Amino acid sequence: MDTKNVKTAVVTGAGSGIGRAVAVELLRTGWSVALAGRRTETLEETAALVPEGAGLAVRTDVSRPDDVAALFAAAVERFGRVDLLFNNAGTFGPGGVPVEELPYDAWRHVVDTNLNGAFLCAQAAYRQMKEQDPQGGRIINNGSISAHTPRPHSVAYTATKHALTGLTKSLSLDGRPYGIAVGQIDIGNAATDMTARMGTGALQANGEVAPEPVMDVADVARTVRHMAELPLGANVQFATVLATAMPYVGRG
Repeated sequence: MDTKNVKTAVVTGAGSGIGRAVAVELLRTGWSVALAGRRTETLEETAALVPEGAGLAVRTDVSRPDDVAALFAAAVERFGRVDLLFNNAGTFGPGGVPVEELPYDAWRHVVDTNLNGAFLCAQAAYRQMKEQDPQGGRIINNGSISAHTPRPHSVAYTATKHALTGLTKSLSLDGRPYGIAVGQIDIGNAATDMTARMGTGALQANGEVAPEPVMDVADVARTVRHMAELPLGANVQFATVLATAMPYVGRG
């Protein structure tokens, strides 16, 4: 394989939602993609949405270092290199739970997935991108509107998404000498299973429950692909894409 002319990506959380939409967009436009997630069957469903695409399903729990190492080893064995990591796997945790009632196990699960998992995948991508020839690549972290402004009863999710912003900045700085560009996309109310409740009502900061608008997840996928296909000399450090009328500015 002539790895110098092949665009290759690793997408975590690729079995559903934003991860699936981004993986399909990349596959549809000629990328080779390692699809990572906890359920092999949903990863294979994602790959089957683009039958002619070069998709590789790799069952992965991103909170487990051995799983992450195996994911990147499989990607490199199949495709020869890694040009892009879309660090997307995440969980909101139990919804609507006040901070004083949040079980520690629930807090730890969100931190292990959203923050520790993102670090482990970024570290593995960084190692590969530093050593491969040509050197370099891109990491795009999936932040959130909650990386800026929280929702009620979302302490674990919000804390990890704020931390992800720090991870993005630090990785971006450390990646400069090796041609590793690192950015973050902060997404608000993309239409997925995770946001299905928005249509019927979501708790607002003033205590009311109100429906919220959503946007097509394909618009997120196109934004990620735009970020991914920039030359490595250019970087979208932070991008925010959201349903235009959702509560964000002032959260109301």
